[in-house]
Amino acid sequence: MGVKPVGERVLIEIKMAEEKTSGGLVIPQTAQEKTQEGKVVAVGTSDSIKVKVGDKVIFDKYAGTQFKIGDKDHLIIKAEEILAILD
Repeated sequence: MGVKPVGERVLIEIKMAEEKTSGGLVIPQTAQEKTQEGKVVAVGTSDSIKVKVGDKVIFDKYAGTQFKIGDKDHLIIKAEEILAILD
């Protein structure tokens, strides 16, 4: 299934947070960090979007709309909700 965001929206493949510590303790979902990171998969049609396909970005955990494509979690968010681009 192909998904093409419209306007100033960005499609991100979510990188899932580690669920265990190096010592083997399980971290509950509620205790995990509030920011998440992912990879930009597609960008909308607006010329004002500053990210491009392949960029690794961080965004707030509660931003956008989350859904699955195949077995991977994705997120559609407004470009302004992206907090930073990672090097």
